[in-house]
Amino acid sequence: MTGELHEAKRPVSAALAGPYGHPFHPMLVAVPIGAWVASMVFDLASRFAPGPGFLAEGSKWLIAIGVLGALAAAMAGFLDFFAIPAGTPAFRTGLLHMGLNLVITAAYAAGFLWRQAGTGASTAAGAVALGPLLLSASSLALLVVSGYLGGKLAYRYGVRVADEATQAAGFRR
Repeated sequence: MTGELHEAKRPVSAALAGPYGHPFHPMLVAVPIGAWVASMVFDLASRFAPGPGFLAEGSKWLIAIGVLGALAAAMAGFLDFFAIPAGTPAFRTGLLHMGLNLVITAAYAAGFLWRQAGTGASTAAGAVALGPLLLSASSLALLVVSGYLGGKLAYRYGVRVADEATQAAGFRR
C-alpha cells in the first residue's frame, strides 16, 4: 500500500474520528439525513392534511435536529478530510463534498430561522408555504449529490476504509 493511501485510511485521532476501519462520520450522517428526509415528508403531508399545523411544527424541529446532527457529523468528517493527501482526486472530491454539506447545512439553518420567524413560512391553513418547501426540496436534492460524493470517497477511493488484507479476515472460513 502506498504511503498516501495508507495515510487516508488511518484516523487523525481515533478517539475523535473513530478507530481504524470504523469511522464515526458515516454513523453520524444518519441523523441529519433521516431528520431532513422526514421533514420533507412532513412538509408535503402538511399540504394535504386537515389541520396541518402540527406537521409544519414537527418539520421545523426535524430541521433543527438535522442541523445539530450535521454539525456533529461535520466535526468527524473534517478529521477524516485532514487524513486525505492534498492534491489528490480524493482530496478534491472531499473538498466538494464538504463544501456542499456546508451549503446544505446553512440552507437548512436559514429555513429553520425562516419558519421560526413565521413570516411567509406557512399558509393561512397552517401548511408549510411554498418558499420554505422549495428551500428544503432543493437542499435535499443537493444532499443526494453530496451523499454520492461521500460514497465515492468511501467505496471508490477507500477513505477511512480498512485495507483489503484487513477486510479479507471477514471472508475466511
